[in-house]
Amino acid sequence: MTGERMWGGGSMRARMAAGEVLFGLGTRVARSTEIAALARAVGLDWLFVDMEHNPIHADFACELSVAASLAGVTPLVRVPGKDPTVASRLLDAGAGGIVVPHVDRVEEIRPFVERCRFAPQGRRSLGGILPQLGYQALPVAETMARANEETLLCAMIESPEALDNVEAIAAVEGVDMLLIGSNDLAIEMGIPGEFENPRIAAAYEKVIAAAAAVDKKVGLGGIYTRPLLARYLPMGFGFVLLGSDMNLLLAAMRAQRLVAQGALKG
Repeated sequence: MTGERMWGGGSMRARMAAGEVLFGLGTRVARSTEIAALARAVGLDWLFVDMEHNPIHADFACELSVAASLAGVTPLVRVPGKDPTVASRLLDAGAGGIVVPHVDRVEEIRPFVERCRFAPQGRRSLGGILPQLGYQALPVAETMARANEETLLCAMIESPEALDNVEAIAAVEGVDMLLIGSNDLAIEMGIPGEFENPRIAAAYEKVIAAAAAVDKKVGLGGIYTRPLLARYLPMGFGFVLLGSDMNLLLAAMRAQRLVAQGALKG
């Protein structure tokens, strides 16, 4: 029945638990919710709605989240910082999950657990009917329990300090998964852009092991070339960011320009 359909992150969690690797697209320049339908058309599984490196506001992030859910693509919204205030608003309006950037210590993710989880896991306020539950009017206790199942909370690992504390961060109850921000991690390690450096592989191994110890999944961000993906994805990642709409659009534009230039030359 349509009324029973779940629109949150529960499906993404279940598919990763079953061994699937899920592919996502970052949104940077898209200002139309049609990007969600395009992601679905090419078989993508999740959208990375970025409010950290993007001037969009919560209203468009919420509209895009609902559109993505309707298209069968899980919307994960990266909040602009470590203030959890906006997180519960995004969840109330349709986000399937919240991604918190630059989590270096346990103390930085716990406020998000409190704001993003209903009791007994947290203290999120119930504002009414939720998109993630198919807009069903359910008993309060059922709404809270099912919303907790449909909500994903993801901590980003992007620094040596985060690596030092990754076991504790991964073990926080209410945190579902980790996402490695490879660009910032390499920068903070003093090896910017050196993704073939053995220290990067060692960092990946450490994060994956910490997450696996508490039965959680790790996502890979910032790695886009075939050789590097072939090297790192088999390490045990559960989800991967394939790039942003801006980067992919630029690549396609450059490629098509070369096609046209080649045609002129015969």
